[in-house]
Amino acid sequence: MKTYKIALIKGDGIGPEIIDEAVKVLDSVASCYDFDFSYEEALMGGCAYDITGDPLPQETINISLNSDAVLFGAIGGTKWDNLPREKRPESGLLRFRKELGVYANLRPAVVYDELVNASSLKPEIVRGVDLMVVRELIGGIYFGEPKGRDENRGWNTMVYTRPEIERIAHQAFKIAMTRSKRVCSIDKANVLDVSQLWRDVVTEVAKEYPEVELSHMYVDNAAMQLIRDPKQFDVMLTGNIFGDILSDEASMLSGSIGLLPSASVGAKIGVYEPIHGSAPDIAGQGIANPIATIASASMMLRYALGEISAADKIDEAIKRALSEGYRTRDLAQFDAKEVCSTSEMGSIIANYVAKCKH
Repeated sequence: MKTYKIALIKGDGIGPEIIDEAVKVLDSVASCYDFDFSYEEALMGGCAYDITGDPLPQETINISLNSDAVLFGAIGGTKWDNLPREKRPESGLLRFRKELGVYANLRPAVVYDELVNASSLKPEIVRGVDLMVVRELIGGIYFGEPKGRDENRGWNTMVYTRPEIERIAHQAFKIAMTRSKRVCSIDKANVLDVSQLWRDVVTEVAKEYPEVELSHMYVDNAAMQLIRDPKQFDVMLTGNIFGDILSDEASMLSGSIGLLPSASVGAKIGVYEPIHGSAPDIAGQGIANPIATIASASMMLRYALGEISAADKIDEAIKRALSEGYRTRDLAQFDAKEVCSTSEMGSIIANYVAKCKH
C-alpha cells in the first residue's frame, strides 16, 4: 500500500480544530483506496514562538521539505500583535513560503448551489461561479528591495523578473487547460513598468498554449468586474499584492470564507490551507467551519498526490452535506436543517466519503 507523508501544521486559534476534521476526512477517503497517510506535526505561528522563541523553527522547514505535502491550519492572534515584526506569526508564514519556494497561490472561488443566498450579491449574479485565482506568492512588492522607512517616509519596491513571471504564467495556463481554457491576466500596465513586463512575458508564454484564450485586464477594472459579472472569469492570473486583494474579494462571492480552500505550490512541495484566519475569538468553542480545510485536503489530493478520484469523492461529500441542510453556525441562517459543531460537520462529511463508491 502506498503511504503519503503529510506534514501537519495546525497553528493557532481554530487551526487545531479544523485540521483534526480534515485528517478525519482524509483517513476516511484513504480507507476507500489503496493508499494511506503518515502524519508528522510541526509548529509554526504564535504557538511556535511561545515554545521556541521563533514563529518558524528550522525543524518545521525540514519536516515540510521531507514530506509529500503540507496541510496547514491558520496562525496569528492579538496575543502576539505587540511582538517585533520579525517575531510575529505572519513573518514566520512569509519566511515559510520563501523557504519552501511555493511561488503559486491557487485560490478557487466556487459558489455552491445550496448556498447561493449566502452571498451578498444577487443569486443570478453568483449562481454557477467557479473561478480560480492564480497569485504569484513570493515576489513582488512584499519581497522587493529596497524597502524601509524613516520618520517621514516609507518605501517598498515592486520587482518581478522574467523567470518569476514565466513560471507563474505556466502554472496558470496548465490549470486553465484542465478547466474552461481561459486566462485573464491582471496588471496595471498603463502606469507601472513592472506590470508592462508582466503583460509582455505572459503574452509570450501564452503562445505555448494555443488552446487557451488569453485576455488582459487592469486591476481596478478587474475588481469591479468581479462584482459585476464574476462568471466571465475562469483563471485569473496576477501578481502578489493584486492577487492578495482580488482573491479575498473573490472569496466573498460564496458568502462565507469558511468554505474556501487554497494551495501554495512550488517545484518541491505544496502547502494546502483554508483562506480564513485563526479566529481566536471562537477558538475552542467547536463552532468553526471545517469545510474550507477539508476542501484544502481535497486540493492536496488533486494537485500534490495525483489522487483525482479521491479528491472528487471529498468534493462530492461536501456538496452532499450542504445539500442535505447541514450547516455550521456561520451558515445557520441559510436553509439549515441542522446546525452542526465543527466535529459533527467533519464526521458527516467523513461518513459520506466512506459511503461513496468508486
